[in-house]
Amino acid sequence: MALVGKILLGLVGLAAVAVGAVFVVFWAAPVGLDNYVNKVSLQLAMASPESFSEAGLVDNTLLDFHSGRMDDYTSAKETKDKALKRRIRSGLDRYGPNRLSGQQALTWRIFAETLDDDIRMARHAIPIDPYRVNQVSGVAIDGPMFLTDIHIVKGRSSAERYVKRVNDFGRVLREVKVRILADRQAGITPPDFIIDRTLANLRGFIANSAATNILVTSFAAKLDAISDLSAGDRVKLVASAEAAVRDQVMPGYQGLISMFEDMAQTASHEAGVWRLPGGDAWYADRLRSQTTTNLTADEIHQIGLSEVARIEAEMTAILDARGAAPGEIGERLDRLMSEPGETFPNTEAGRVEVLDYLHHLQTRFEGKAKDWFLAVPKQELQIDRVPAYSEATSAGAYYMSPSVDGSRPGRLYINLASTTDFPKWTLPTTFFHEGEPGHHFQLSAALAVKGVPIIRRVLTPTAYAEGWGLYAETLAEEMGFYQDDPLGKLGKLQSEMFRATRLIVDTGIHAKHWSREDAIAYIRSKTGMTTSEITREVERYSVWPGQACAYKVGELTILRLRARAKARLGDRFDIRQFHQQVIGNGGMPLDVLETVIDDWIARTANGVAATAPAISSAGGGGPAFLRAGGDKSWRAGVRN
Repeated sequence: MALVGKILLGLVGLAAVAVGAVFVVFWAAPVGLDNYVNKVSLQLAMASPESFSEAGLVDNTLLDFHSGRMDDYTSAKETKDKALKRRIRSGLDRYGPNRLSGQQALTWRIFAETLDDDIRMARHAIPIDPYRVNQVSGVAIDGPMFLTDIHIVKGRSSAERYVKRVNDFGRVLREVKVRILADRQAGITPPDFIIDRTLANLRGFIANSAATNILVTSFAAKLDAISDLSAGDRVKLVASAEAAVRDQVMPGYQGLISMFEDMAQTASHEAGVWRLPGGDAWYADRLRSQTTTNLTADEIHQIGLSEVARIEAEMTAILDARGAAPGEIGERLDRLMSEPGETFPNTEAGRVEVLDYLHHLQTRFEGKAKDWFLAVPKQELQIDRVPAYSEATSAGAYYMSPSVDGSRPGRLYINLASTTDFPKWTLPTTFFHEGEPGHHFQLSAALAVKGVPIIRRVLTPTAYAEGWGLYAETLAEEMGFYQDDPLGKLGKLQSEMFRATRLIVDTGIHAKHWSREDAIAYIRSKTGMTTSEITREVERYSVWPGQACAYKVGELTILRLRARAKARLGDRFDIRQFHQQVIGNGGMPLDVLETVIDDWIARTANGVAATAPAISSAGGGGPAFLRAGGDKSWRAGVRN
């Protein structure tokens, strides 16, 4: 026994030495850039229980100490987070940029620009999303979606933690109310129409009993799928969730309702952030953050006008060839939108037809994908309806990325509140942007990047992600999906026109003092979209300033880089390799992407195999991503 004891003691000693070495290398004084980035990324994630669950790495394991809690939304926590990011950014300079190359140089630039952008935006009094709770985002919408779609329930422990989180959600609602009241004192309040929409959502969420609330009914359905849970335990867990909704969540929503009802009495109708204290300076930085360029509002506005003119000429040619009656482009498209045979019945059966049509497109695309991409996602793409509780104010379609561990598939959500918003000829481009080869390919490719810090696999700069989504619409045409289908091509152009008008309308609202009504009328005149859909979109731009500008800026950058590669490489240009370079290194600011593509062009021209980018860490210095709209990473970069 003494020998066994010595052996055990020796093993413990060796383990202690090993643990000590790991502690020094990874935590106390990280050796190398990747270890440092992983360490500080873990620090940031550990400060956010929700981020840990979003990543899907350690939920329901022995390391799960977080999944019974929601995030801390207090101003003290925000101050602490800002200080942490400043320390992390200062520490990053010890690891570069000198003498770095390849993926490490790329990691340094992406991480440095990300932190620089966050720190710059944090200097403003206006929050990243100027209105913390609104009709499309904030804890009143993101909280329930997190609980129903992100928190995994697969056994007793995870079910009990779910109930704890639902209880904790009441605390979150109270904390955010305190923040909104402080914003109000600082002169930061939503426009009256945003308050009205927000109130409709808040009231709708608690309109019925706790027993029928989605936080309870979805939980009950998940419990039914757990085979080793007794009927009695199911009843107790559901009752606990119901009590949490009744005693914590519903009072939290009612508190927000009372606050917004009072705020509505003095609310302004002006849509732009220019009316907020420091709004002009904030918007200039917001554009820089969202587009990852130094383009000004005036420059973006002019790009929009130029693109609208180009796209309108192409649309007019198709409509003329079809013999459509003359008129303003929006009127001509409006007539087409309601043509018999081009819309699905606005019934439950019609909604099923929409989903079936999208699944058919998915099958067709996946049959062609390998001719255009070196790698296709391993993760499944599911196509679902937008949840009923957010249909009234949600975007037309959006995408939710898979989890890092593969336990959660990618999901394309489509808003089927009214099928008239989606005539058949508009659905292909929606699928190509939000699903394949758009966000599903881009975000799945990022998760597959090897040998880099994990944060490289989950960052999604808006201009990069949405630029790729819009580029995917153009690529689908090149893949032959609109061959002999002029209406499908028109749907693609209408989508592109919509994104071009966003450049004009976003800058119009926030820099040129356009009204909500001006913006709605302009988009209507150019796209023929329904007034209800346009109204939702314009009201979204009011609460997510600058985000809508990222799409076109990103797409034009990718197309410009592809044209450069084709011109310089000639017969050596391989579209599959180009796509791999764009999406195969994870998300990045556009200036960094340009460096990556230029490096690939040079190596290919010299006959060097395409491997990790050999970029220098010098140069760049432009801003990096800001999570699309500033919300949680699982919604990042995927707002349509």
